[in-house]
Amino acid sequence: MFHLIWYLLIGLISGVVAKSVMHVHMTIFWTIVLGIIGSILGGGVTHMFSRPTNERYHPAGLIFSTLGAILVLFICYKLKIHFPQVNPF
Repeated sequence: MFHLIWYLLIGLISGVVAKSVMHVHMTIFWTIVLGIIGSILGGGVTHMFSRPTNERYHPAGLIFSTLGAILVLFICYKLKIHFPQVNPF
C-alpha cells in the first residue's frame, strides 16, 4: 500500500516540475499521470545503464522521472496532443 502512495507522490512531484518547465496548465489527475509515465520512461532508461545497489529504488529516480515527464510533454507538444487544461482564472 505504501508503494502506491509513494508512486503517486513521486508522480505528482515530477509532473509538477515538468509542467512548470514546459509551461503547461493541466489538472492534478493528468499531472500525476504524466509523472507516472515519466517515471516508467525514466526508470527504464536508468535501469538499462546501471542497476540500483539495494534493488528497491534508484537514487536518481526523481531526476529521471522528471526528465521522462519533460520528454513526454515535448513529444505531445510536437504531435499536437493536448491535455485537459485548468482555467487559470
